[in-house]
Amino acid sequence: MIDTDILVYIIQGNPNVKYFAQEDTLVISCVSEMEMLGKFQISDTEKKIVTQMLSYCNIIEINHKIKQLAIEIRQKYRIKLPDALVAATAMQQSLTLVTADKEFSKISELDLLLINLF
Repeated sequence: MIDTDILVYIIQGNPNVKYFAQEDTLVISCVSEMEMLGKFQISDTEKKIVTQMLSYCNIIEINHKIKQLAIEIRQKYRIKLPDALVAATAMQQSLTLVTADKEFSKISELDLLLINLF
């Protein structure tokens, strides 16, 4: 499962995430979908690009188990709610989370692939 930052880097054409851009279907949390489309003052062009990118994604919705797990993560670690929901989604679905955000490394129970972009 890829995090929002990886989606952004794919759109930007970052060569360090080129492998993920070649996948037929990407798996993301609905939180990533909301973050991508909820960008402040998103232009029509950006919205079109993001919408097209999201059409290649399998979007996992938040369910009761994910909510409960996100609560547990927030209680145990000092992490933002959106990140807790993304981590909980990956954990509940038994998926590896691919991200460049080092904050996720706090969550010892999370199967994490941390991408170094530089």
